[in-house]
Amino acid sequence: MRGRAVAAWADKIERLSGAASPTASVDSPAALRVAVPRRRARWWLELLTIGWLLWIYEALTNLAPLRLQSALVHAEDVLGFEQSLHLAPERALDHWLAANRTLGVLVSDYYDNAHFIVTLGLLGWLWWRRADIYRPLRNALVLINLIGFVVFWLFPTAPPRMLGGFIDVVSETGAFGSSHGTGVLAGHADELAAMPSLHIAWAAWCAVALWHMSPRRWVRAIAVLYPCLTTFAVLATGNHFLVDVLAGFATAALAMGGVRLGRALLPRSRGALTVVRARTLEPLQRGARARAPRPTAAVERLVARMRQTPLARPRTACHKLVTKSETG
Repeated sequence: MRGRAVAAWADKIERLSGAASPTASVDSPAALRVAVPRRRARWWLELLTIGWLLWIYEALTNLAPLRLQSALVHAEDVLGFEQSLHLAPERALDHWLAANRTLGVLVSDYYDNAHFIVTLGLLGWLWWRRADIYRPLRNALVLINLIGFVVFWLFPTAPPRMLGGFIDVVSETGAFGSSHGTGVLAGHADELAAMPSLHIAWAAWCAVALWHMSPRRWVRAIAVLYPCLTTFAVLATGNHFLVDVLAGFATAALAMGGVRLGRALLPRSRGALTVVRARTLEPLQRGARARAPRPTAAVERLVARMRQTPLARPRTACHKLVTKSETG
């Protein structure tokens, strides 16, 4: 029995010495891989980020009345630019939707509520279930909003419904949660923030998130359909110009490209060795091994000596019986 125990301990020492040796830590391909952190981001930091964005948006909203005239002028300029290109579908869609009361209510409810429910729902689900892709997508969404805020400040633009010849379908139908007129969100929305359309930018972000979340066809079909429905809703309700829609897609693409570039340039994980660092240390460790004696030689001698140790003689009759039963 003692011989078996000695052999077992010898095997353990040999395995541990191999695992702790510099050869195993550098020469193995697994040592050069960087583990992607899969822990959830701290929830209170995420809430602070949302609160910070809401604070900036509220500040812009409070200054909106001071920029009303310039916003109306910019809206007229945008509409004139579209008409010069013969690409101005907003008025026709707006009047068509206003003439269809039931559909107008559905589209208005979609416009006012899907924007927040879908985006925040996906963001929360990613935080809870997909920590591996949450952080870059979260960063892209934050950057989308920051780009939008900058444009809102530099180029305030009124929506089409504030111009002559358009109908405010959302206000006329009394959509649930409407930010127009006397709705529950009235007074809390910046109505001079048509350029770029954050409805579209957020919808594009949702499409990318859904595409990365699942390879299933029906999920990716929804990912493609959602921005298309949102585009129809923002145009037909008289809340955005076609140029605003294109600017929204461009904002989402710029934000996601910026996040991807930042991940390529900056260190990827906190406290983890990167591939570059591992490959930089590899030649130094190889040179040290070439100059130093084999580090596991002493361990191998100890293992060999333990395996050659003879069994102790049985000291009692009971031990003799056990030894005979094992050997016989």
